[in-house]
Amino acid sequence: MITLVLGGARSGKSDLAERVAAGLASPVTYVATLEVGDDADLAARVRRHQERRPPEWRTVQAGAGLADVLRTVRGSVLLDSLGPWVGAAPAMEVDAEDLCSALVARHGDTVVVSEEVGLSVHPSTADGRRFRDAVGALNQAVAARADEVFLVVAGCVLRLDPPRAR
Repeated sequence: MITLVLGGARSGKSDLAERVAAGLASPVTYVATLEVGDDADLAARVRRHQERRPPEWRTVQAGAGLADVLRTVRGSVLLDSLGPWVGAAPAMEVDAEDLCSALVARHGDTVVVSEEVGLSVHPSTADGRRFRDAVGALNQAVAARADEVFLVVAGCVLRLDPPRAR
């Protein structure tokens, strides 16, 4: 089972994903894609996320090898999130097919969190447009393989039909 949870910044998407993952079979592994660096505000936000997760969940930092991490982790997975993975890739180019193959081949349920980037203002820089386009295309690829897709806006949840279900 693949569940995709989309939403903008501070929408509540991670909270929903954590609630979905809490109902999955144990063990649950939280696969993180964000490198905090020395940003104190970001580190505090990450710490708040960690504190609200069940203590028995294991955390794995994915880095560039996200698809390989997904192939090796057993049990249920909460992957949070695709945007930082794309943003860290050279020229924001990722192998969507490899990621989707890893998701589909997993033996365990997977909840994938991603940023919905198509509802914001038009990015004013080439990098901003490249990011928006790369994440948007990746979201479509994952949604096409997902069993469930949710959009979270202002804490409100909307269930979407995956593209193949239409």
